[in-house]
Amino acid sequence: MKQIKLSYKVDDNYLLLDYLYKTLINKSKNNVKSLLKNGNVLVNGKVITKHDYNIKINDTVDIDLLKVNHNIKILYEDKYFIAVDKPSGLLSIALDNDDEDNMYHYVRDYLNRNNEKVFILHRLDKETSGIILFSKNIKVRDIMQDNWDKYASVRRYIAVVEGTIDEQGTVKSYLKENAQHHVYSSNEGKLAITKYKRLKCNNKYSLVEIDLETGRKNQIRVHMSDINHKIIGDKKYNSNIDPINRLALHANELEFYHPVLNKKIKLISEVPSSFIKLFNV
Repeated sequence: MKQIKLSYKVDDNYLLLDYLYKTLINKSKNNVKSLLKNGNVLVNGKVITKHDYNIKINDTVDIDLLKVNHNIKILYEDKYFIAVDKPSGLLSIALDNDDEDNMYHYVRDYLNRNNEKVFILHRLDKETSGIILFSKNIKVRDIMQDNWDKYASVRRYIAVVEGTIDEQGTVKSYLKENAQHHVYSSNEGKLAITKYKRLKCNNKYSLVEIDLETGRKNQIRVHMSDINHKIIGDKKYNSNIDPINRLALHANELEFYHPVLNKKIKLISEVPSSFIKLFNV
């Protein structure tokens, strides 16, 4: 196991965050901020979480790299994979700015304790919650990514949509993405196929189980909008209904073929209670 605790004698007067940036040159700014936020940094034996804390020459700064306080809910882990439950509002991985808070950084920090690597296999939209699967092995990652639609045989979501949707149906279209990163149905692009089944409904909403035959960016959100049953809370696709203050889309089930163990692994993430409560009134 790699070194898990670092200790430094301060050589001048600094703000603590500036000193950490200067000292931990192999870590991203996001990671450094997380160390502070999570109580991993001690000054003269006292936990400090303030960015603007003044440290002085000859102070001792200790950094505990083993202590990881991110609230990672692990759904599955073995030598080759780790699956976690991503909350709504958190990026799967950084986009243009590596300082952005994201699930990949959290998992990386967790696996760093045992000197394990992490490779993302797929993504969820920032506003979507639920299962994300990572690989710990680059060869396994390549196998999975090259055969994702085949190996990830079940990709099931639960959504709350506007209005009363049909009991079941299939939506097919070609998806394109414009320069503003907005995905929409078109006469050309990548084929997307979404199957759905209504689970519950009332006079306002429907609780829907959704299965993906293809995994395109924003696929479910576009297709639900296309059939005039927008996902509630989906401002990007013009839903004006937001009773639970989030996008009501959750990656509920993932079943994948394990290329090393040669068996299927089934993962379940519990449907958010806020979805269900909309149908219990």
